[in-house]
Amino acid sequence: METETLSVAHEADFTLIALFFRATLTVQLVMVTLLLASIWVWAIAFSKYAIYRQARSKAAAFDAAFWSGEPLDELYDRVAEAPRSAAERIFIAGMTEWRRSLRDDGALIAGVQQRVDRSMDVAIVREDERLTTGLNVLATTGAIAPFLGLFGTVWGIMRSFQEIAVSGNTSLSVVAPGIAEALLATGLGLLAAIPAVMFYNKLSFDADRLIRGYEGFADEFSTLLSRQLD
Repeated sequence: METETLSVAHEADFTLIALFFRATLTVQLVMVTLLLASIWVWAIAFSKYAIYRQARSKAAAFDAAFWSGEPLDELYDRVAEAPRSAAERIFIAGMTEWRRSLRDDGALIAGVQQRVDRSMDVAIVREDERLTTGLNVLATTGAIAPFLGLFGTVWGIMRSFQEIAVSGNTSLSVVAPGIAEALLATGLGLLAAIPAVMFYNKLSFDADRLIRGYEGFADEFSTLLSRQLD
């Protein structure tokens, strides 16, 4: 009897595709959801990596132009129509407010320094939102995917126990398929969650570093303007 049971177990198809199609509809939905979440996580990660790399390159290029000695008014006129980077947009926000504060007689309206700083702060907040868009998906996937996989596991094990109760047979051939389907759901949950957490931590750090760079530039630009006021 034992030899026959082992023979049946060996003949069962335990490939991933077979396990998926043998699973109940509920577990299949869980697996598909986790697989799509995993693909989405990798798509966001590659997209953000390219965006952050381009942002660093453009920021370095604009920083070089800003400190090249070119008059700020000329630099503003050159980049104002079609800004290509976050640093340029922050610079334009500050310079636009500066120019708006100039009166016809050449004097400045009171409070210009505070308005320029606020304008650049608003621009930095907008860039922060652009950089971090999509990271909440990584955080949510990293937090929920293991529990969703666990739900599929519990559902699959429950089905196995039901089959045991109906058949009255506790042999490996009855128990193994359901357990394997359940563990597949757990595996897919971890497959989605682990990269999501890793990418979220790395990309959040990169985004914070970019924002700190923008804030540093805004402080330097504000210092230059304050010298003009003095």
